[in-house]
Amino acid sequence: MDHPAAAAPAAIPLLSSIAPLIATADAWLVDIWGVMHNGVSPFMGACDACRRFRDGGGTVLLLSNAPRPAASVVTQLRRIGVPDAAYDRVLSSGDAARSMIAAYAGRPVFHLGPERDLPLFEGLGVELSQLPVAEAVICTGLYDDETETPETYAGLLDAMRATGLAMVCANPDLKVERGGRIVWCAGGVAAAYEALGGAVSYAGKPHAPVYGMADAIIAELRGGKAVGRDRVLAIGDGVKTDIKGASDAGIRSVYIASGVHLEPGTTLDGAALARLFDGFVMRPVAAMQELRL
Repeated sequence: MDHPAAAAPAAIPLLSSIAPLIATADAWLVDIWGVMHNGVSPFMGACDACRRFRDGGGTVLLLSNAPRPAASVVTQLRRIGVPDAAYDRVLSSGDAARSMIAAYAGRPVFHLGPERDLPLFEGLGVELSQLPVAEAVICTGLYDDETETPETYAGLLDAMRATGLAMVCANPDLKVERGGRIVWCAGGVAAAYEALGGAVSYAGKPHAPVYGMADAIIAELRGGKAVGRDRVLAIGDGVKTDIKGASDAGIRSVYIASGVHLEPGTTLDGAALARLFDGFVMRPVAAMQELRL
């Protein structure tokens, strides 16, 4: 007996303004890099949209996979030019990673990443050491993401795997767009380590713990009143982090186009979205070229 073909999923709406979705949410979880700025310059349309959502009673929690504590992320936001009025608070992958790193208090760990990420370790009581004595590896990124790729670390990762070191990845992002260029992140190094058989634990999106932390912060910001996930909207440019994480957490999402997934000059249209979200159980409720009202 012939069976009818499964119905094709509905097309993801393309919006030029976030306005139609304003009334459907009490809180936004907004990605930073790729939505609020490109690592060099702020996206003022996105900043204005977030400010106006807040002016109308909404809560904006910037949810970043940055491998540094929130205070460090805020400093970077101000340096780039993202106004404080655009958001209520920041929650970073670094914040989520600190509880995982704290499990190694009093023990030696190896930091794989740039010096700018050292605030991640402050107050945790771990001893930063070299590989021969380290009991774990904390990966926050590449030493020089302007010139290096995960392949640069092939020998180092082989050595880590040979001794059975577990890795904590403090930034699950594979890549980000910086000023029009694509650079690798800690997630790319962690993926290469997993491919060798190494054990990796991840903090941040798309993993569940950071969304529980977000729930608690949103409730605090709204005077102790919990917000159901059906009244939260996630906005981001990472298909496997922002959108998948929201989907797994039962949160609606809006996809923002960026060079992370779309080649320069690629039109954001139905065909491109169908390719990006093929197989997703819960797809974005909308897509935008950029966040704006």
